[in-house]
Amino acid sequence: MFTGIVEELGEVTAVEHLGDSLPAAAEGDPTRSARFRLRGPVVTQGAKHGDSIAVNGVCLTVVDTGDGEFTADVMAETLSRSSLGALVVGSRVNLERPMALGGRLGGHIVQGHVDGTGVVVDRKPAEHWEIVKIALPDDLTRYVVEKGSITVDGISLTVVDAGPDYFTVSLIPTTLALTTLGIKEPGDTVNLEVDVIAKYVERLLGAGADVGTIAREAVK
Repeated sequence: MFTGIVEELGEVTAVEHLGDSLPAAAEGDPTRSARFRLRGPVVTQGAKHGDSIAVNGVCLTVVDTGDGEFTADVMAETLSRSSLGALVVGSRVNLERPMALGGRLGGHIVQGHVDGTGVVVDRKPAEHWEIVKIALPDDLTRYVVEKGSITVDGISLTVVDAGPDYFTVSLIPTTLALTTLGIKEPGDTVNLEVDVIAKYVERLLGAGADVGTIAREAVK
């Protein structure tokens, strides 16, 4: 589990495109899987084979580490459902290690399982912050509420305004300086992970669960 508090702004240092024997679902796309090498001196401290590191909000498994870098394999599903498929050598990425048991939950519960992608629509700078507007896929709008939590490229953020097909977030100077949201431009794609609690509540209600029971269980 992650918290959406980015530890380091890393960089892609190598991309190896891999072929495999996937069925025709990936037809027309020769890049069916990939291996990335990423620089992250902070997140690789103590990291070893099999550990997890979130890259732009996507939980990846470490293959190997060395000299402040690590490699991770990315399957076709991840490449097609996240922005990782567009990464090239030199791309900057947000990096976070999983939260240690007993650690502080500085952001909110983040699984590293991207629900979809959004597109930066507009940026409005102010004196001490910046408002960023992001377009939402139709199937995610119901999970986004004003003052609720959302993960954008692995960053835990509070929703300022939740529109019918967009949401806005307010970014402080630290977020602008230390994450990819400081360099994203209108038209750029970002990874989105909605609040997992909202998804579980929807599933339970769809199965006929009692609202009162859900509320009592949630506060236990």
